[in-house]
Amino acid sequence: MSSGIRIDKYLWAVRLFKTRSLATDAIRAGKVKMNDMPLKPSHEISVGEVYDLNIEQMHRTVQVKELLANRVGAKLVENYLADLTPPEEYERIQMARQYSFEKRDRGSGRPTKRDRREIEEFKYK
Repeated sequence: MSSGIRIDKYLWAVRLFKTRSLATDAIRAGKVKMNDMPLKPSHEISVGEVYDLNIEQMHRTVQVKELLANRVGAKLVENYLADLTPPEEYERIQMARQYSFEKRDRGSGRPTKRDRREIEEFKYK
């Protein structure tokens, strides 16, 4: 057995994915790349490597600072991972959340037939 750490385990350990199986699925789907090349879940990471991840609608770039064997607390992640994601990406996601037009006030109930038609007209035209 080699002493390297698998990328799926590392991404889970630094809290980029909620479960290791979600990390594995994302890697198999080609959402984790190194030098624009897709990886396998069994890829062994090294210190200093830079990875591009597409998590949901966000494109993140991270660099391995240190290897770890087990999941760490959120406050300790910065010791193992350098986030190289440009600030514009975070701003884009924040703007998308801010202008989410499908948000409804709590307690307003289900949309009526008229409301639904107006929402569809706004979304698709």
